[in-house]
Amino acid sequence: MRKMADKDMGWAIPVMQAGYLGRGLVYLSVAGVSLYSIWRGGQAQDTSSALGWLENTWGGGVILFLILLGMLAYALWRLVDAAFDLEDYGSDGKGIVARLGMLVTGGVHLGIGAVAFSLLFGGGSSGEGSSIPRYVGAVMQWPGGRWIIGIVALLILGAGVYYFWKGWKNEYRKHLRASRFTNRWNPILKAGLMAHGVVIGVIGLLFLFAAWQADPQAAGGVGEAFSWLSKQVYGQILVISVCIGLVGFAIFCFVNAFFRIVPKASGPNMQSLADKVTG
Repeated sequence: MRKMADKDMGWAIPVMQAGYLGRGLVYLSVAGVSLYSIWRGGQAQDTSSALGWLENTWGGGVILFLILLGMLAYALWRLVDAAFDLEDYGSDGKGIVARLGMLVTGGVHLGIGAVAFSLLFGGGSSGEGSSIPRYVGAVMQWPGGRWIIGIVALLILGAGVYYFWKGWKNEYRKHLRASRFTNRWNPILKAGLMAHGVVIGVIGLLFLFAAWQADPQAAGGVGEAFSWLSKQVYGQILVISVCIGLVGFAIFCFVNAFFRIVPKASGPNMQSLADKVTG
C-alpha cells in the first residue's frame, strides 16, 4: 500500500474536487432552503427535507444528480485518502484516528447520496421524518446498546469540538493553497467551519441525551439540531446565524475543491495559506 501511495496519485485530485463540490452543494441547499423556510414563517430544514424541496423545484433534479455524483466521489475520495494516507497523517495513534474519521465521514456522505438517489430514481419522499431515532432505537435493543450510543455520541461531540477548534485556531489554513482568493475569503472560511462544528456538536449532544435518558427519540440529525437551537435563548437568531454560517461552510467546501493541498497527490513545493499568513 505504501508503494502504491508513492506512485503518481494525481488521478485522485479530480475525485476529491468532485466530492467537495458535491458536499458544498449539500450544505448550500440545507442552508438556503432553511433560510427561505424561516423567511416564509417556517422552520429550518434537515438534509432530507432540503433535498426533497429541490426535487420539486425547476432544475432541482439536475442539482440532485450533481449531489449524487458528488457524494459518491466524496465517499470514494475518503476511502482512497484513508487507505493511501494521501494527506500524510501518518500511522501513529493520531493518524489512525484521523484516517478512521475519514471513513466515517465518507460513509455519512454516502448515506446522503442514497437519499438523493432515492429521490431521483426510487420515488423517495422527504416527508417521512428522520430515520435516526429508529436506528438508535434498534441499537439500544442490543446488549450494552445505550453504552454504544453513548460512545457514538462522544465521538460525534468530539468531532464537532474539533471542527470548531480547527476553525477558531485557523488549522484549516495548513491544507489550503495560498492565493489572493483564499486569503481574502479567509474570514468566511473560518466562520463556516466553526458553524459546521456547532451543528455537529449539537447532534452529538442529542445522541448523548438519547443514551442518558434511554430515549431514541431524543437523537437526531441536522433538523433536530436546528430544533434544539431554536428552543434556546435567542433561538431564532441562533438558528439564522448557524444557517448563514453553513453558507460559509458550503463556500469552504467549494474552496477546498480547488485549493486543497494533498501532499501525496498535489505535487511538491506548494505554499499553504498558513505559511503565507505567518510568513
